[in-house]
Amino acid sequence: MNETQSQPSDAVLRDALRTVIDPEIGLDIVTVGLIYDVELNADVARVTFTLTTRGCPMEQHISQGIVRALSSVPGIASVDLNLVWDPHWHPGMIQEHR
Repeated sequence: MNETQSQPSDAVLRDALRTVIDPEIGLDIVTVGLIYDVELNADVARVTFTLTTRGCPMEQHISQGIVRALSSVPGIASVDLNLVWDPHWHPGMIQEHR
């Protein structure tokens, strides 16, 4: 990233992640509560996320969607995925749809 280019804000990164839809639920992964954290270190975005269940058949779809969405944000050169199972996802984590 060059000196004139500023880092994207957390809101910009989360808005990009809202373009990734969990096809089983039909909502974006931010609204579903799958995104726990997004950190930016220089031009690398590190996303800590979970899935609704271990062995979720949508894991590759969602992971690729995260990489694709964040890679399209100016200033992001690469995306580091951190899939975690703690805390465990539950339906109460779904935010009111906006």
